[in-house]
Amino acid sequence: MASGTSSDLDTSRIKDWRSILTLIVFVLTNVLVLFPIAIPFWIPRSLRNITLSTLARLRIIPPPSRPDSIEWQEDGTVKSPDFFIRYSFPINFVTAPLIADLFLLATLSIGREEVHDGTVGSDGISPIDIMAFFITLAYIAISIDASGLIRYLAFKVLQKGGEKGQLLFCYLYVFFFGLAGFIGNDPIILSGTAFLAYMTRVSENIEHPRAWIHTQFAVANIGSAILVSSNPTNLVIAGAFGIKFIVYTANMIVPVITTALLMLPFLLYVVFPYESLIPQSIKLHELPAEARDKQPVNPNIPFARGKDEEEEQEGQGQGVSLEEVMNPFLDKKGAGVGAAIMAVTLITILVLNAVDNSHGHTNPVFWVTAPAAFILLCWDIATGWRGRHETREIAREGRQAFEEARAQRRASLAVGLGTDPDSMELNRLPTVTLSQSPGDGSEQHRASADASGSDYAVAISPNSSIDTSPRQSEQIQRLPETESEKGPFSAVHISECRQEDHKRMTLVSLLQNRLRWSQETFPSFMAVCSHLPFALIPFGFCMFVLVQGLASRGWVSVFAYGWDHWVRKTGTVGAIGGMAFLSVIMCNFAGTNIGTSILLCRVVQAWLDINKHAVQNGNANPITNREFWGTVYSMAVGVNYGAFSTAFSASLAGMLWRDILQRKYIHVQGLEFCRVNLRIIAAAMVIGTTVLIGEIYVIRSTEPFRGLEDS
Repeated sequence: MASGTSSDLDTSRIKDWRSILTLIVFVLTNVLVLFPIAIPFWIPRSLRNITLSTLARLRIIPPPSRPDSIEWQEDGTVKSPDFFIRYSFPINFVTAPLIADLFLLATLSIGREEVHDGTVGSDGISPIDIMAFFITLAYIAISIDASGLIRYLAFKVLQKGGEKGQLLFCYLYVFFFGLAGFIGNDPIILSGTAFLAYMTRVSENIEHPRAWIHTQFAVANIGSAILVSSNPTNLVIAGAFGIKFIVYTANMIVPVITTALLMLPFLLYVVFPYESLIPQSIKLHELPAEARDKQPVNPNIPFARGKDEEEEQEGQGQGVSLEEVMNPFLDKKGAGVGAAIMAVTLITILVLNAVDNSHGHTNPVFWVTAPAAFILLCWDIATGWRGRHETREIAREGRQAFEEARAQRRASLAVGLGTDPDSMELNRLPTVTLSQSPGDGSEQHRASADASGSDYAVAISPNSSIDTSPRQSEQIQRLPETESEKGPFSAVHISECRQEDHKRMTLVSLLQNRLRWSQETFPSFMAVCSHLPFALIPFGFCMFVLVQGLASRGWVSVFAYGWDHWVRKTGTVGAIGGMAFLSVIMCNFAGTNIGTSILLCRVVQAWLDINKHAVQNGNANPITNREFWGTVYSMAVGVNYGAFSTAFSASLAGMLWRDILQRKYIHVQGLEFCRVNLRIIAAAMVIGTTVLIGEIYVIRSTEPFRGLEDS
């Protein structure tokens, strides 16, 4: 095994201030990945207005059509706008590692070598190869999902399970596990989460979707541990230790399958034993005959569901949810081509990797996945272009129906507000300022219903009230018009500005039109592109560089010495149990499971070098095959299972899972996520590591580890 920076075992450098700074920055970065924040900053309102006006004159953006918010003061006059405007800069899993790298470069804590090794690669870990392989394979997997295959198969599983709740739970469990092992966890999260959200919503007697969504998330990450290609963490581990893909699967399949088999009854009878979560008999709402006989529409086409889509956005689309579950769309040709390409690609990778005597270092695996992804990309574009007339017509009719439904709701709300319907935007409800009578000493209350950051407001006269509920279940009181509502900020003025703006072409509107044209012409291709995990690329590269900085500053060697002492005191069982515990814990505090796998692989590589030097100097006995391979495969179990542990940020899949559920009106709180998953991860790790210990004792010897030939 090649040795790079991890072979430098000098730990005296950690006393240098740049080494201490590197560790502090690494820790802070991982904290910000775990708990993202937004840093506020203020700019003068005049500067903002000048900038927007300049951009509008340059035809980059349309002229501002919404005035600043109007607020009433206690004396009944209009409050002047603030001099400064508050903005926020997000510090999250994308920006935090990048800022950390730039800061360390500026302080000379890292340099050209760390950036090179963290991007091009060293010690068997090639970030460029890993990212290229993962993104190209992800295109194939997500394209299969875009064809509707996963939703359709889930519907067939639902039919198979019928109304028997526990049987359906078991069928879905097996289905998600098998599919995750084949195409990875991300497509399961994308389609499976939405399917379960719909299914539980349209059920009459499932009181909470907790059992279904948590089980799906856990089993998707358990299944992704089988194949190297199913998770980027597996790619990091296989590359770091030169493990052939077929060898990796052979060592992981028994612990993973055993975990899946034993976890099913544990989830059914221990974690979720309640009738309100998994009923004995599930009662779904009846799908109307009209909807049942209707031809399913491709959801990748913009506004494909027309009025139904508008109702769902307003939280009123239960019928739409039932239709999504019971009458799913399936592109049979696209699904067949995608599944065939995926199968051929995985088989080719396994065969080539198995016969490659260079342990996968000579020919990057993305040489196989990139052509396969390109073929499927061409198929998606060609089929989109061939059916463009139909998809554009569907989009046009759907948009018309959507706008008509939106206009009706806008008109209903405008009647209550006493304003022009064209000045209202549903789903972007205006900021409403509620004031008591002047002089009563009460504080002003602001009810903000505009989550998208609208800059306009509706001024409410004193002693008036308003209900801005999107459901419009009650008649809204018509409000008296005041003098302050007339003039340049009137609703009529806003409407006229908007009509004028629509006639003027700008760079933004041009790009929006091109985007809409692309979505209507190539719906599958654009849907796949919108779901590709592009955020993983900057995150992964920046984390590689950060860990490389720890290695060059001596910290990885410090961690490796600690691990060496632990293994020598506890042996094989301690190596497996200790690494399992460490990897799961670090998934929650070391930049997701990807950051954890990067750091731990470097630590284990340094551990090998420590042992090699100690043996050469006659200071220690060599580590055994059991200890080394037990450590490596325990790490693989931990970084996969660790995704469903205590925090959403333990994996990128966890953050995606949470966001999808929020869009489906299911809000999982962080404390609930931790509470439910603690029992699941504890049981899964006990089962997985116990089986792994038995496997290691059966197939591994106590002979000294001599390198990759012992794999």
